Amino acid sequence: MASSAGEDSVSGSQRQKHNKKTKDQVDESELLTVPDGWKEPVFTKDDNPRGLLEESSFATLFPKYREAYLKECWPLVENALADGHIKASLDLIEGSMSVCTTKKTYDPYAIMRARDLIKLLARSVPFEQAVRILQDDVACDIIKVGTLVRNRERFVKRRQRLIGPKGSTLKALELLTSCYVMVQGNTVSALGPHSGLKEVRKVVMDTMKNIHPIYNIKTLMIKRELAKDPDLRSQSWERFLPKFKHKNLAKRKEPKKKSVKKEYTPFPPSLPESKVDMELASGEFFLRESVKRRKKMEEIKVKQTEALTKKQEQRNKAFIPPKEKPLLKNTHKAPSEGKLDIEALKDKVKKAKSKKLGAPPVIAAPDATAAPGKKIKKKHKG
Repeated sequence: MASSAGEDSVSGSQRQKHNKKTKDQVDESELLTVPDGWKEPVFTKDDNPRGLLEESSFATLFPKYREAYLKECWPLVENALADGHIKASLDLIEGSMSVCTTKKTYDPYAIMRARDLIKLLARSVPFEQAVRILQDDVACDIIKVGTLVRNRERFVKRRQRLIGPKGSTLKALELLTSCYVMVQGNTVSALGPHSGLKEVRKVVMDTMKNIHPIYNIKTLMIKRELAKDPDLRSQSWERFLPKFKHKNLAKRKEPKKKSVKKEYTPFPPSLPESKVDMELASGEFFLRESVKRRKKMEEIKVKQTEALTKKQEQRNKAFIPPKEKPLLKNTHKAPSEGKLDIEALKDKVKKAKSKKLGAPPVIAAPDATAAPGKKIKKKHKG
């Protein structure tokens, strides 16, 4: 009986632990899901009536080409920051913008938003888009891509691939992530919700790693359609997402000249013969200086004559007439004398005489039957 009671107590404690685990799991899943239409309450002056103890300030430099635009839109920047009691100043001589808190500032995070605003303005983001950073549900991300690719030409090509033809790739990315993306110089500035900024950073980093942005855009499109189905929210989407494998189709080209390794020998190579050794072998070492000089001069003269003949041949090439092409031979060969067809020629002549082409008339020969003494009477016209 005592053992059964002990077993019941152990099983009861295990059940309690299991129930506690299931409760914790449910609580975690509920925390991860955000209810539809939920918004964070606005931070007002009642939340911090005493203001800030210390003054905070931030400053950033801007390029020379942004000076005219910043000078024009600076009154709008001051008006936008005045709502949060942030003081802004523009220094055209130094080329810098600065923001600082005042005694009336009650929101401690307002200075961070003001800092992001001047950063975006310095990175060529227009004021109409940059001013959205002052909203609670909007954040920004400035991605530095200049140092990700070593080769400058390759970097420019990949940056252009991110923009796409006529900005189509960038526009598709903006629509899928609900972010404003600005590619300028060595940085990519993004402005929008936190979830969208995460996707933008992933696409930009993959593009700089030579992964085409169209693959990530396709994945985002599928995720967008899956998010509309409430039944699939708690399920894994791995089976729906496409898996793109990096295929290196181009095989490594083999070098034209393959270097063959020589067999290893423990003996070092023989030393090359010196000039003195060569002269000793040929017998020149024992000749007189005058004979050596004469021999050297003869060698120089032989080389000079060879060079002159080569030059002369090159000059004479211009005066050599080109070879003419042979004339086309007649295909119809004249018949040989032995093979003349005499009968055919006779028939041809007779036919030509019979035709009335100005030829003299043919006189009929006298009949052989007529008597030789009788004459033919001519008829006279009356």
